[in-house]
Amino acid sequence: MKRLNGYEKAQAYTDSERLPAGGYILRILDVKYQSNDWGDVVILYFDIDEGEQKGFYERNYKNQTGEDKKWKGTYRLRVPKDDGSEEDEPRQRRFKTTVMHFEASNQGYHWNWDEQTLKGKIIGALFNNKEYDFEGRHGFFTNCHSLVAAEKIRSGKFEIPADTLLNKNSGQPSESNVSSVGDGFMNIPDGVDDEALPFN
Repeated sequence: MKRLNGYEKAQAYTDSERLPAGGYILRILDVKYQSNDWGDVVILYFDIDEGEQKGFYERNYKNQTGEDKKWKGTYRLRVPKDDGSEEDEPRQRRFKTTVMHFEASNQGYHWNWDEQTLKGKIIGALFNNKEYDFEGRHGFFTNCHSLVAAEKIRSGKFEIPADTLLNKNSGQPSESNVSSVGDGFMNIPDGVDDEALPFN
């Protein structure tokens, strides 16, 4: 066999540590507002702030060896369109519920319509396993399913959400497996282009 150009510089694939499904306390490290054709989102960049998995996403980032390193601790909260449409009412409720969880988790904090004030705040989060099928790869990734008050996690009074499985006919998450109480966030597995994902 002929020697391959670039073999010495190529990075081998490695098994990466996977966060177990469960409840965690997060700290918001950065916040970005993003406008899209299908709607706006507030992107929260977070890491785990307490417990055995503290600093999980920082370790994950440092252990990535490729040129396209990505911070994996992200959560996308859909911003209601405020257009009075039928689907806007549940989005308004989810958005307000998320804000109330931030207020309950951070003494003295009150939402003032500036998403940058979420930076540095803590919040509880429930993670489940979410199935994916992308470019011939199939598996599960740990998904930030919903945000809750930090006290709910600390008290242990929570249930881990059921796995989100693909609808075998479409390759998209099945409606029967997507919780209606989720807060509009999703994590995206490696290799999936954020812009190509549909958000319902």
